Amino acid sequence: MASTRRPTYKPSGSKAAPDATPSGEPASGRLAVGRPQGGVDLLRSGIISASKSAGGLGDQPSAAVPDNVLTFPEPRARRIRRNIIIAASIVAALVAGLLAAAIYSPVLAVRTITVQGTKMLTTQQIQAALKPLEGRPLPQVSDSEVSALLQPLVQIKAVTAQARPPSGLLVQVQERVPVALLKQGGTYQLVDIEGVQLSSTTDPSSVQLPVIDGGGGAMGKDLFHAITAVLGALPADVLTRLSDASAKSADAVELKLIDGQTIVWGNAGEKELKAKVLEALLKAPADPKNPVRVYDVSVPRHPVTR
Repeated sequence: MASTRRPTYKPSGSKAAPDATPSGEPASGRLAVGRPQGGVDLLRSGIISASKSAGGLGDQPSAAVPDNVLTFPEPRARRIRRNIIIAASIVAALVAGLLAAAIYSPVLAVRTITVQGTKMLTTQQIQAALKPLEGRPLPQVSDSEVSALLQPLVQIKAVTAQARPPSGLLVQVQERVPVALLKQGGTYQLVDIEGVQLSSTTDPSSVQLPVIDGGGGAMGKDLFHAITAVLGALPADVLTRLSDASAKSADAVELKLIDGQTIVWGNAGEKELKAKVLEALLKAPADPKNPVRVYDVSVPRHPVTR
């Protein structure tokens, strides 16, 4: 008859615990499995380590995230700086828009041109020369452009332009000052101190300015400038009393009055002082018994009359 007792298994590498009942007898029908000492602790520690390394496997709860986070306010200086930058950008955009509107707006287009300072030229001549500026916005008109348009008019020495919104342009003209009539053959050229020919005439009596006789040939530049420099230094009331001016050299300039009196001027040195001395001599009361024929101001601190 076969036995019904179950075999008892022992794990290798370990001592088998005696299979006994509380009374010390071996228990039949039980499987006794041995385990190394401290196996429970090792297993338990292994499970715990695995649980930690796996980030909370099983029923292990994860770390809680706090609900209330303290937020620090933006610094006041940074907020003010940001507001200033925004405001400055807005103002710059508005200014740029206004400038663009002013520069290109037809509302500010030139419609009237007012001229001041003309004597030899007429207002109509200036306005005709500046005709291309009509319809141009005022901010686009510059002094250089006005000067370029008036350059063909040799009588003009300098010019400035001022805008008169909404549609006016004021042009200030500085004309050259004529100081003499340069005789060349049968014609007389009206010239300024620099020798610029401003106009011409065939009747010298129509202009109260001294005549410079250039003779048949061309007058030398140095000689011409010596004479015009003297004439340019004279007061207007003295200049109108002269009949002609001549010079044998740059150091021997002579002037002739309408009354026939001669003025010995000498060179162009100390011309301002000589002009004041001559003006004072001409204003002195005349002596009918001893009329003056010559005013010598070549040495202005020691003038001589004879």
